[in-house]
Amino acid sequence: MEKRIKVHELRSKSKQELLAQLKDLKAELALLRVAKVTGGAPNKLSKMVLTVISQKQKAALREVYKNKKFMPLDLRPKKTRAIRSVSLKTEREKKREMYFPMRKFAIKV
Repeated sequence: MEKRIKVHELRSKSKQELLAQLKDLKAELALLRVAKVTGGAPNKLSKMVLTVISQKQKAALREVYKNKKFMPLDLRPKKTRAIRSVSLKTEREKKREMYFPMRKFAIKV
């Protein structure tokens, strides 16, 4: 049993290695449940591995959708509804601003 699993070490592993480690941790957890021995929060370890796997997956998807026109909802920035809606201008508003900018007046002194 590996006593300490560090997240930065998990991030450097490949997906296959992470899945193998997850399988080992789950088997170990089952043995602990059978033996009624508690120690070292083994359930937390498997959750750490699963978290790293999902983070890697999401990072890879972000790379794929980086320069695409549309992005899946779960990859978009969350923020709040108010902050997201601040900079939303329709195409018509953008055109209007581009073709009819604010007039600049020269004041004679």
